[in-house]
Amino acid sequence: MTKTKEQVFEQAKKQSLWAGHLVASENISTEVMDNYSPIENSVIGQIAKGNEKDIDTAVEVARNAFENGAWKALSPSERKAVMKRWCDLMTEHLEELAALDCVDAGKPITECLNTDMPATIETFEWYAEAADKVFGKISPTGSDALGLIVEEPIGVVGVVLPWNFPAQMYAWKVAPALISGNSVIVKPAELTSLSAFRLTELAYEAGVPREALQLVCGLGEDVGRALGLHNDVDMVSFTGSTEVGRMFLQYSAQSNLKEIVLECGGKSPQIVFEDALINANTVEHILSAAFWNMSENCSCGSRLLVHSSQKDNLLSMLKQELKNWKVGSPYDVDVSIGPMIEETHFNKVVSHLNTAKEQGATLIAGGQIKQDIGSGWYVEPTIFDDVSADMTLFQEEVFGPILAVTTFETEEQAIELANQTKYGLAASFYTQNIHRAYRVASAIKAGTVSINGFSEGDITTPFGGYKQSGFGGRDNGLEALSQYTQTKTIWLVN
Repeated sequence: MTKTKEQVFEQAKKQSLWAGHLVASENISTEVMDNYSPIENSVIGQIAKGNEKDIDTAVEVARNAFENGAWKALSPSERKAVMKRWCDLMTEHLEELAALDCVDAGKPITECLNTDMPATIETFEWYAEAADKVFGKISPTGSDALGLIVEEPIGVVGVVLPWNFPAQMYAWKVAPALISGNSVIVKPAELTSLSAFRLTELAYEAGVPREALQLVCGLGEDVGRALGLHNDVDMVSFTGSTEVGRMFLQYSAQSNLKEIVLECGGKSPQIVFEDALINANTVEHILSAAFWNMSENCSCGSRLLVHSSQKDNLLSMLKQELKNWKVGSPYDVDVSIGPMIEETHFNKVVSHLNTAKEQGATLIAGGQIKQDIGSGWYVEPTIFDDVSADMTLFQEEVFGPILAVTTFETEEQAIELANQTKYGLAASFYTQNIHRAYRVASAIKAGTVSINGFSEGDITTPFGGYKQSGFGGRDNGLEALSQYTQTKTIWLVN
């Protein structure tokens, strides 16, 4: 960091004192609620507490801007230029933005600085560059007609963000929605609104019209619900729990049948076959898949399916390397595991620890609660062996640092176990057999399958899930643009 750690966090704490609505209208509520940091369970400021009327106001502004405003009328290259200026400002304020997510979400500062914020900026840069490189099509007609197939912005877009990757998820949704010419209303998670607020301020500084990008803070049952039910919102893109995702489908059915895109929960398997090469790199990938971001990650590889011939050696190596995963304050650059996001979620993770023991799983690493650190919501990275497919730990998403280990004997059994949940977001497996690699990748029911390493792909590859992990579209890649556009056929008769 070019500044000292203390200077960075002092700047972030000043910024965190207030996160209000960014709506291009003065007709908004002034109600507020306290904003807590999970690091010490301390009040760090206040955020606006929006309501249905605030959404009505934002949607009215967004609709007028879409029908009559300058943003949609700009050429793709002009929108690209604005977004690239925005990227320059993000780069200039990278340390501040990283510190905001650290303070607000309890994410380790090293991850925020080296992973989250660079990936956020990369996403905006990629969609900016894609803006003037996506073409329509001409249908193969006869000489008596000309058929044009064009993609038009869908209109007023609501994006509802999760709390686990505040800045990065903002980028995944806002960048493709905005570059397509839509009017966008952002609803950040009430637990982590700070970076979304600051990013939106920087957008205005870069030249994005306030009417084209607005932010309404508040609770999901107030602001998120109002977005989902509003008859003048054309689509909502949501990332969060499967339970709330179901609600957005209901909201759509109860209102204007707006398009809904969901990226929801996961219970992703990691499979280690008998022919897998087990080395330090393999161990690093398995632990990263399981415990990165305190396991508060939808694609978390929370189920380790390992061939019986590999298990003893692999578990020994995992336990040894796990000693290097330091639990502590996210302000510390050496820390890998910070706090759970809030007390309710912490209690849920603890209940999974207790249930796993009660159901007969064998604790082989971790399992301790670090109540002497800050808020006390710190859970050691934990590994349970002897987890069977009927156990809660095998089936339910924990969203906390607990890895379930299950043994298998055959490839067919491994595939069956991998698919034996209601989720299908991601999977990874390890093998040296190219034929097996193709067979297994084809057989696993998941939106992203990585081989010989853990990965969600990158900005060029679409991300989303099968089954109850996703619905309606994908984030990332050119495929993400399709959820924010609609296809029109123009038929010209000669």
